[in-house]
Amino acid sequence: MSVCLSAGEAKNIPPYPGPNKMRDCYCTVNLDQEEVFRTKTIEKSLCPFYGEDFYCEIPRSFRHLSFYIFDRDVFRRDSSIGKVAVKKEDLQKYHGKDHWFPLQPVCADSEVQGKVHLELRLSEVITDSGVVCHKLATRTLTVSIHNINAFLTPYRSEAKKTKVKRKTNNPQFDEVFFFEVTKPLSYTKRQFDVEEDDVDKLALKVDLWNASNLKFGDEFLGEVRVPLKVLGQSGVHDAWYFLQPRDNGNKSVKADELGSLRLNIVYTEDHVFPTEHYNPLRDLLLQSAHVEPVSASAAHILGEVCREKQEAAVPLVRLFLHYGKIVPFLSVIAHAEINRTQDPNTIFRGNSLTSKCIDETMKLAGMHYLRVTLKPIIDEICTDHKPCEIDPVKLKESENLDTNRENLRQYVDRIFNVITSSGVSCPTVMCDIFFSLRESAASRFQVDPDVRYTAVSSFIFLRFFAPAILSPNLFHLRPHHPDPCTSRTLTLISKTIQTLGSLAKSKSANFKESYMAAFYDYFNEQKYADAVKNFLDLISSSARWDQKSIETPIMLKEGFMIKRAQGRNRFGLKNFKKRWFRLTNHEFTYHKTKGEGALCSIPIENILAVERLEEESFKMKNMFQVIQPERALYIQANNCVEARDWIDILTKVSQCNCKRLSTYHPSAYLNGHWLCCKLSADTAPGCTPCTGGLPANIQLDVDGDRETERIYSLYSTYMSKLVKMQEACGSKSVYDGPEQEEYSTFVIDDPQETYKTLRLVISAVQTLEQQHMQYKRDKFRKTKYGSQEHPIGDQSFQCYIRQQSESSTYSI
Repeated sequence: MSVCLSAGEAKNIPPYPGPNKMRDCYCTVNLDQEEVFRTKTIEKSLCPFYGEDFYCEIPRSFRHLSFYIFDRDVFRRDSSIGKVAVKKEDLQKYHGKDHWFPLQPVCADSEVQGKVHLELRLSEVITDSGVVCHKLATRTLTVSIHNINAFLTPYRSEAKKTKVKRKTNNPQFDEVFFFEVTKPLSYTKRQFDVEEDDVDKLALKVDLWNASNLKFGDEFLGEVRVPLKVLGQSGVHDAWYFLQPRDNGNKSVKADELGSLRLNIVYTEDHVFPTEHYNPLRDLLLQSAHVEPVSASAAHILGEVCREKQEAAVPLVRLFLHYGKIVPFLSVIAHAEINRTQDPNTIFRGNSLTSKCIDETMKLAGMHYLRVTLKPIIDEICTDHKPCEIDPVKLKESENLDTNRENLRQYVDRIFNVITSSGVSCPTVMCDIFFSLRESAASRFQVDPDVRYTAVSSFIFLRFFAPAILSPNLFHLRPHHPDPCTSRTLTLISKTIQTLGSLAKSKSANFKESYMAAFYDYFNEQKYADAVKNFLDLISSSARWDQKSIETPIMLKEGFMIKRAQGRNRFGLKNFKKRWFRLTNHEFTYHKTKGEGALCSIPIENILAVERLEEESFKMKNMFQVIQPERALYIQANNCVEARDWIDILTKVSQCNCKRLSTYHPSAYLNGHWLCCKLSADTAPGCTPCTGGLPANIQLDVDGDRETERIYSLYSTYMSKLVKMQEACGSKSVYDGPEQEEYSTFVIDDPQETYKTLRLVISAVQTLEQQHMQYKRDKFRKTKYGSQEHPIGDQSFQCYIRQQSESSTYSI
């Protein structure tokens, strides 16, 4: 499961009840109640614009994807203004579309999550007076929640409480309570079912509370109502239930009373089969570079039938990168596009499959190259807030135009210099692609001496460096979208860098604004053009250099987490401390706070394994362990998404270590033994196999089977276009006259070869489709509603049941 979110903006936020009226608002993204992302704070606004994107792989099941708007308060706890909660089963309704959601009130009684395991048994009892009555035995086994110190209150006519289970997210109660179930006097049948009119009146209510010693009392965590009719003839019921909010938990509000939030949600849920299922389709795709003409290949056909080229480019690039075939594939499709181009000035100007694939390759392979090249200067620009406005109309009264021009010129000079001197750091895969582009363009347009430069600069400057400068948050150079003043500075820098890299003959004419043309006069010197050409020559050369000579550490990830080192003092919570962690391609360190010296440094070659730590070790969620030769470092991340990110990147960067472990202990070593296997020796070999190995190349790590599954989904979605393309091949083969309009959108250079590939693609897609249908039928038959995986109240599973066409008997 993965989700890509764009938190656009909020509007009509209620004014602050004071003279100022304005609010300082930020937005959080939550999986149920667990915060996984937070936007920057927009100050003094009732219509805050965020413009921030967030992507993550979802590592666990969830019920709601929620968005909260908070008002920051310097002196008190931040107050919630409203929320948007989208049920998991409703995410597809809003897939890929901008949508305005009205904000709903945040009520403690409706903020519910978790599940409870109940066992009910109705028994016939003869009292001392000889009267026959029925007693309901209620057994509460387990609760799975994200809060602590819970107790339960089963309710009918009397309240009964369990004991308080402290400091646990998953309390194990295993307590039994008895309730008398009265029967009408006319009841004479000696059986456990009751009359229909009475069943509707009888129900068991279970409340979950967080025990508190504060004066405000216990905190409500959720409830379950179980009608006794579920007991049926057997008189026994055993099931898991999702906790529900109180009946009055959701207050109705008028539309836009609390404002609204614009979101764009892209939610993907794939079922990936074992790798052998994808062999026919994957082999067809990976052979694309060797198919002549390339327009008849399976990969090119995918680009032809998809509505947007970007849809096809993302999984194709990731698949070809994973199997090390990206350069041959991009070389042949680029060569074909260049041969179709008539004017060298329009080379790679359109949104073709070639340009989208190269864009995606640069994003994947060049992300760390961007960070080491641009991040320091971008951070400085965002921190210093120097005025750089050079438009006289937008100039503030307190600013000086000449001073601003000088500030901007210095920034442009510095960024230009770091870019043009970074050629040796450019990833090899990008250099190989640029070499191919340069050779193809020079061969096609031999009379234009500059085309070998513009073919490369149109990507490296126009589609790589310039967008990263303009929107550093989208390229992970900054955590949030810059403020308006800084954003304006970056826009001016980006436009200038883009023009410098274009090597246009009349550069001042490239600017519509006269103030930009005047500013560009600073750079009308031959040394800038020479520096660009030298840089382009270096990154598009077929020569190789020794990458080991590049000693600059690349910062991969950093942030606050809580750590507990397994050292001499192994007991007590005092070993848990909040620290600033920093990972480079050389070492993993933690610091007391950001910017201070390292308290501990772990060389990458000393990391033997990185694995999750079972929650029961310290009764803490989102923990993982970094295993070293002599000890393990136990770390708690802030949320499940962040924990997964840290585990993934630490595993990738240490994957080539020759002494990596094959087994590990999933629980901690406490009180003289391992909690998992109970062995007493702290050096005992692991009892659980380590998770599967990952490719060592950080930039190019992808799941080939998952990408093939996504390509299958695209083919399946556009099956009607595949059939229409087959018809177009037949039409081209039979008729020499003008094409039918509905076929003219397809690029078909060889109808026979294209038809042959289409037939193989459709066959492979249909085979996978049948396997998916069989998987769904098997899942439908095997899954029990009321199990821990699908508790009663799981609306997403109920939605899945409704979608099944089979008329299967389903029991609770």
